[in-house]
Amino acid sequence: MTYEELLASARTCMGAYCKACPVCNGKACGSQIPGPGAKGSGDTAIRNYQKWQEIRVNMDTLSENQPVSTALELFGQTFRYPFFAGPVGAVNLHYGDKYTDVSYNEILVSACAQAGIAAFTGDGVNPEVMTAATQAIKAAGGMGVPTVKPWNLETIREKFSQVHSCGAFAAAMDVDAAGLPFLKNMTPPAGRKSVEELAEIIKESGLPFIVKGVMTVKGALKAKEAGASAIVVSNHGGRVLDQCPATAEVLEEITEAVDGSMKILVDSGLRSGADIFKALALGADGVIICRPFVTAVYGGGAEGVHTYIEKIGAELQDTMAMCGANSLEEITRDMVRCL
Repeated sequence: MTYEELLASARTCMGAYCKACPVCNGKACGSQIPGPGAKGSGDTAIRNYQKWQEIRVNMDTLSENQPVSTALELFGQTFRYPFFAGPVGAVNLHYGDKYTDVSYNEILVSACAQAGIAAFTGDGVNPEVMTAATQAIKAAGGMGVPTVKPWNLETIREKFSQVHSCGAFAAAMDVDAAGLPFLKNMTPPAGRKSVEELAEIIKESGLPFIVKGVMTVKGALKAKEAGASAIVVSNHGGRVLDQCPATAEVLEEITEAVDGSMKILVDSGLRSGADIFKALALGADGVIICRPFVTAVYGGGAEGVHTYIEKIGAELQDTMAMCGANSLEEITRDMVRCL
């Protein structure tokens, strides 16, 4: 299956919102971005993509001609590539009824594991979303990262019981989901977390814990104070706050402030292997990509996921070779130019 065939197939079953565009840049969606839409105009989603394109890579082929390694080590695991599939829940509601959360996660988590990477899985108001996610991770030998919404502590503890039973190598919380309209006025309550509350949640997890949704140096240092093992520089794909900076605009200052004391991942608007290279050059350890993986599952199931992984993996490998980096450790800041 080619990537073009994958997209054509996805367009027949993606539901009313996603257009399965050749490049997922937010322009065709606006405030109707699936998952389930954006607050305001959706301008941040468009900015996310555009700002990665404004960073250019510096070609340098006067370097030693050796095989290129894209391997990443994270939390005791070795991954074939430094990118991961992002979390999504309630796929039948937001992307079309071809899949349920059970069938979607079964395909995504196992296909990613077989390809040598891992998938972050989603959470939702329906408890079955987390159940399906953790069951899929367990079936894949723990090769996945369950992502819990910022519920109250009692609900989080219930979610963690499922997380622990699936053998996941790490856990995450998308704290930026506090801005999702469907979490407003929830019973039990969900929303923002203080440093003290986050510290208690991290302690309860008992796993390397990833805080997703950090967009400032101050926020990164708060996550560090709470005991996070990693953060994800993320604005929730541009869906929770208009007029927010793009992740490409804040990544470098955050990586410099953290200075290696936590692992740093980044998401939102990255769509190619070249984009992944740019993020690593700006200090990220890895990248998360979400909506294109949904398109891959809808367009081709496990084969579609494999096609997409191989596509962007090959793009990353080629960019590394053409810029003079034979390993992820050799990717340096001077290999990119910010316009």
